Amino acid sequence: MRTREQREARCPTRRSVLGYGALFLGFPSLLAPAAAAELEETPYWKALVGSGRLPPVALRVPREPAIAQTNGLGKPGGTLRLLMASPKDTKMIGVYGYARLLSYTPSLTLVPDILKAIDVEDGRIFTFHLRKGMKWSDGAAFTAEDFRFWWQDVAENQDLSPQGPPDTLLPQGEAPRFTVLDPATVRYSWDRPNPLFLPALAGAYPLSIYCPAHYLKQFHAKYANKPKLEAMVRREWLQNWAGLYERMSGMYRNDNPELPTLEPWVLQTKSPASRYIFVRNPYYYRIDAAGRQLPYIDRVIMTMADARIIPAKTAAGESDLQARYLTFDDYTFLKSAEKRSHYRVRLWRTGPGSEFALYPNLNVKDPVWKKLVRNKNFRRALSLAINRHEINEVIYFGLAIEGQNTLLPQSPLYKPAYRKAWANYDLKEANRLLDELGLTKRNGEGVRLLPDGRPMDVIVETSGQSADSIDMLELVRDSWRHIGVRLFVRSLQLTLFRRRVFSGHTLMSLAKGIEDGLATADTPPSEFAPTRQEELEWPMWGQYDEAKGLAGKAPGLPSAIRLERLYEAWLEAASERERTRIWQQVLQIWAAEVYTIGIVDDVPKRVVVNDYLRGVPEKVMYNSKPRAYFAMYKPDTFWFERPVRSARGGPGAQVGR
Repeated sequence: MRTREQREARCPTRRSVLGYGALFLGFPSLLAPAAAAELEETPYWKALVGSGRLPPVALRVPREPAIAQTNGLGKPGGTLRLLMASPKDTKMIGVYGYARLLSYTPSLTLVPDILKAIDVEDGRIFTFHLRKGMKWSDGAAFTAEDFRFWWQDVAENQDLSPQGPPDTLLPQGEAPRFTVLDPATVRYSWDRPNPLFLPALAGAYPLSIYCPAHYLKQFHAKYANKPKLEAMVRREWLQNWAGLYERMSGMYRNDNPELPTLEPWVLQTKSPASRYIFVRNPYYYRIDAAGRQLPYIDRVIMTMADARIIPAKTAAGESDLQARYLTFDDYTFLKSAEKRSHYRVRLWRTGPGSEFALYPNLNVKDPVWKKLVRNKNFRRALSLAINRHEINEVIYFGLAIEGQNTLLPQSPLYKPAYRKAWANYDLKEANRLLDELGLTKRNGEGVRLLPDGRPMDVIVETSGQSADSIDMLELVRDSWRHIGVRLFVRSLQLTLFRRRVFSGHTLMSLAKGIEDGLATADTPPSEFAPTRQEELEWPMWGQYDEAKGLAGKAPGLPSAIRLERLYEAWLEAASERERTRIWQQVLQIWAAEVYTIGIVDDVPKRVVVNDYLRGVPEKVMYNSKPRAYFAMYKPDTFWFERPVRSARGGPGAQVGR
């Protein structure tokens, strides 16, 4: 059996597979190069420019900077305040900033961004054209050397990449032929198409194929002064230079203030800290139509707080843009403080297949339970015994969509039958199905007995979900009592939760539904087949695929095997019509088998926006794939209507309130 990476690489490249609609040979960035606009110096940097400590803006931006397309022009200045719960959340500034080689537009078109242009030939030869004169945040040139260093000295270095280059770059095990054509042009080519390459570069958590070589070479054994390198390793209490390099090179982690970046805001604070400060990148590559260098906002201040009190601190007006760590049960409380704290609570749509779903573990170790949960009629009975309408009305004020964990109505593949399958509240039918399974014996409390005499106690494990999920499980518990099933909830720390699910000690878990509920025919149906260990309904089957048969277990249900084969067929499909046909078969099986039990979906996301913050859309989608939360709406173009006072710690910085 071929690995998932090998199978995906077999899919022929075509515009419809990529879904971009505009990646032709030499296709330019939709962020067009500057032409008529005269560059205007940013107020934040005027003092430094005037003193000669910083070059003027014309020497800081690329010769052909990217022009952001906005509905109107903003005003520079201000400080954006965010609340986060962990120092690891510094990565979210990079996610929100969304500086990518290529990026998605809100219509999900993929366009060059950091790149000036890209040539694509036969879906297997990719030529990247960089913006000449573009610089890292420390003023060093961004060139082909940053790509060469990453490929030859990081991805192909056994000390830094013992597993080799990322799988996305190895279709059928074939590494790309990397070529530097000139200081502003690099090429990646394969013998076969690689349809996953470009989307990986544009993701919320992107594949990074470049890095600041001029900075990182000091931590690399090939380039560094050996005594100095050994001294740095000892000073950081690490075992070797590779550990030091890993610590200092975390572009995605965004935890090293000294690491140059291309993002709109640059970290200034070393961890650990209670408050992290990011200042505007003086060499940022985007400008607006009037020639003003972006971002508009001068500083971002990220304050650490316990996740449990972030809603209260948000309501007190301590955040200007907050979605993270807010849940639906905070809505009424947040609304009540709108006028007092000068913000508005907006409701944005979300993209998962279900707000929460129950995941019977088909790989549970208990042999009695395993036989039962692998029977589709048992899963169907549990689904029929959930009163989704009651849950929607009581917890979500009737704003959600009731039904299974499947694609959303906005997906072109959606059919109402998929969401309605085994989702109506029918206790009579649920009891009949359980009786047909021979589960007719009950104890004195009316609880059905398993074949070995144990009471039918279903323990649902969670990873510390929000209060609304716990309230939802309480309502499920009430309705399951009518079919003789007792439900218990066990909340666990995330690492322990995953470990128990993956090892088969968890009978049933609660988590978000499928991640991409907006899939098209050109989206790989990997979430609907046992391809990854992280899929909670069949973790060992997914691990078997990921580990190339060296770990986990092969799928043990004919329907799951069928889904895996359909997934392989999708990867081989030559037309959109054929891929659509395969998708429909996948969705039909998924609906009939009820591998996961969806409850409600399209629960609005609560987004708190300062009254004076402009550029933030009113109603849009908020999800990780592929929108990267706020990122697709370009936070570097957000601005404050009323900056009123100087902020300490920056040359001319202002706050928005």
